[in-house]
Amino acid sequence: MSFSPTSITMTDAADVLREGMEAIAQGVTTVDLSGLTHFDSSAVSALLAWQRAATEKSVSLELVGLPAGLLSLAKLYSVDTLL
Repeated sequence: MSFSPTSITMTDAADVLREGMEAIAQGVTTVDLSGLTHFDSSAVSALLAWQRAATEKSVSLELVGLPAGLLSLAKLYSVDTLL
């Protein structure tokens, strides 16, 4: 079971964050980011929040297809190892 957002920007971050949290609560263990075409620094925050939610459920959340630009943002904020 996976969750596949296509945009995580300041404009839609709250909705996508909520959708991801609901997906994790329903048992999703993989977030497929290969279709993510629009993102900004709010995406990093959402990914970290999803990781925390999964950890709280004692579940390992796998992030696949992480775009290079998003990985660069995570490295810029020194949180890439948390993803």
